[in-house]
This record gives sequence, structure tokens and C-alpha cells, in this order.
Amino acid sequence: MSEEWKDFWEVASFIVTTLGLPFAILFFAWEQRKERDNEEEEQYQLLSDAYIDFLEVVLRHPDLHLRTNEPLENPTAEQRERMLVIFDMLISLFERAYLVAFKPDMGETERRRWNSWDDYMREWCQREDFHNALPLLLRGEDPQFQDYIRRIAEEARGPIIASTL
Repeated sequence: MSEEWKDFWEVASFIVTTLGLPFAILFFAWEQRKERDNEEEEQYQLLSDAYIDFLEVVLRHPDLHLRTNEPLENPTAEQRERMLVIFDMLISLFERAYLVAFKPDMGETERRRWNSWDDYMREWCQREDFHNALPLLLRGEDPQFQDYIRRIAEEARGPIIASTL
């Protein structure tokens, strides 16, 4: 091989190393970030779909008045049982959302996604019957989630007391 070709390949190698390698690293990091964003969006969509499924359960039980602000007056034992099961489904969904979507330090998109779940939690904690059922519903749940939802419930209706369901 001639000296000129050797010099050419040496310069080409230097160019690839100094320009190509950093570019490849940046491109790899960008692709990883994009993939992570897509995974987070998919998780958020799955949670949103689960909440819609929950609302369909609520719609199938109009006698429980779960979408009103006032609790059902004088519920039967069967209605209390159904309401407790539905509330249990909801608290499980809220815990899953908390574990998947909540972070102490969130970016703008993460914060926007989490705020919708925070709004749902606050809405349900405004209900007297849900609020009063929380001691029973929160048994065995994640301790940090318990603290979070208790704080929301206390902001909404005051201290949590024993269940009336």
C-alpha cells in the first residue's frame, strides 16, 4: 500500500472517530429517550383506558349514585357491598397510577399526565362515602400512596375517620 493511501485511511479513521462516534452516541441517546417517552405514553394510555373501564362499571350501577356529589341515602346491605367493591376497584386503579406515573421530580409532560390522576383522586375524595371508606380501602396498599391519598382526602373533607359503609 502506498504512503498516500495509508495517510488517507489514517485521516479517514481520525474523522470517523472525532465526528462519527460522538454523533452515533448522541443519536443512540436520542433514540433511547424517544423510546422511553413512547413507553411512558403507552403506560399513561393503558391507565386512561382502565379508568374509562372503571367508569363503565359505575354506569352499570346507577342506583348507587356514584357520579353525584351526595352519598346514597340509606343504602341496602347489597348496595353497600357493591359500592365497597367499586371503591376497592377505584383505589387499586389509583394506586397503580401512583406507582406508574407519580415521581417527586417530574418534567412538564409527566406533570400534565399526573395532574389528571390527581384531579380524579381529588374528585372522588370529595365524596363523603368514599372518604369515609378510605381506612378500609387503604389497608395493604403502598405506604407512600396511602400518605398521598390521605393528604388529598384531608384537604377535601378533613380528617379520615372510620368507615360508614
